[in-house]
Amino acid sequence: MEAIIPLATLLFAHEYFNAGTKPLGYPDYFAYALMVCKILGATAIMFPKLPAKLREWAYAGLTFNLIFAAISHMAVDQIIAYILMPIVVGIILGVSYVYSQKIKPESKNQQLCHSKHTSKT
Repeated sequence: MEAIIPLATLLFAHEYFNAGTKPLGYPDYFAYALMVCKILGATAIMFPKLPAKLREWAYAGLTFNLIFAAISHMAVDQIIAYILMPIVVGIILGVSYVYSQKIKPESKNQQLCHSKHTSKT
């Protein structure tokens, strides 16, 4: 969601590229920078073969984005739906992060067991 919506907006509804940032008082260039960062961050998370540090930074960047989006909406327009949306997406991102951490050790254990098994034969 964090990558598809900005990408679709950029490609198919360019006139709305700053619909989320303009009412909050941010300049147009901020909307472009935010789109690029969201697309890159979500892409890094989707590819598990990328270096772990890069994926960690992607999770951190998207988390900061969502936190600041909620704060911006609290400070400017105070519309509860606009405040809750980044919080809900942040919870989903957090669940994704937790499960990515749980999967990583299992794959290492499987590789370790596989290498021990193959070395015995």
